[in-house]
Amino acid sequence: MAARPTWQGHLRLSLVTCPVALYTGTSKSGDVSFHLINPDTGNRIKMITTDPDTGPVERSSLVKGYEYEKGQYVVIDPGEIEAVKIESNRVIDIERFVDEEEIDRLYWEDPYFLVPDGKMAAEAYAVIREAMSRSKRLAIGRVVMHQRERLVALEPRENGIVAYRLRAHDEVRKPADFFREIPDAVPNEAMVDIAAKIIDQLAGPFEPETFRDRYEDALREMIQAKLKGKAAKVSAPEPKATAPDDLMAMLKQSLQKTPERRPPAKKAAPARKAPAAAPDKRRAAGGRRAR
Repeated sequence: MAARPTWQGHLRLSLVTCPVALYTGTSKSGDVSFHLINPDTGNRIKMITTDPDTGPVERSSLVKGYEYEKGQYVVIDPGEIEAVKIESNRVIDIERFVDEEEIDRLYWEDPYFLVPDGKMAAEAYAVIREAMSRSKRLAIGRVVMHQRERLVALEPRENGIVAYRLRAHDEVRKPADFFREIPDAVPNEAMVDIAAKIIDQLAGPFEPETFRDRYEDALREMIQAKLKGKAAKVSAPEPKATAPDDLMAMLKQSLQKTPERRPPAKKAAPARKAPAAAPDKRRAAGGRRAR
């Protein structure tokens, strides 16, 4: 596998343990990125680490410090950080199994691929994965990543396991703190009915492969125009908010212009295979959750 693991350790279900590795499930390699340039010289700016008293300092000589009071730091040696270990530094210990609906979507973060680390791990990994798949529940565990202990939700998918990092409770703001100021309004039932019909017309399958980042495409187009000495295209105009008096008319026009999507033909459910004798030969039927 070409990618480097983000984390290596063990997956444990009660007394069953197997070596595993976590790999990042997303990629940002194609993102457009910019650098700071001196317009007078065209040179890229270099950020120089500087001490306010003595001037420039070699980055390699720097150490980490924790600010315990304003402007007061305790220096922490890398070895001291490395010495701080808890069980989840090296073990994802499955603590609980929950129904998927139990986890609020506000808590979901990045996906990772959890794979067996070495041939000796394959059988125990397959047993855990298959048992999880049959339970139709998600496993909850913890792992230390980037100097923080994180909750993770494990989901069987195909012949592997996907680990989703979960936000901590203190990281998630309360919706009521933002929604309580929304003015009370009783919507017109006729307008709601029309809006519901528009929703039905736009209903369809989730097709992430058809999504393109149009903003990034526009950035690349602008960059290419600049390289050719051409002027960049004018940005899209800001939309005008619909006035309350125009709302019914706009809804009716929307209903007429919105093309109705035909629902996709339902595929016949595949026949279930009889379970094989050896657990490491079975393939999990994961992938229950489309995100």
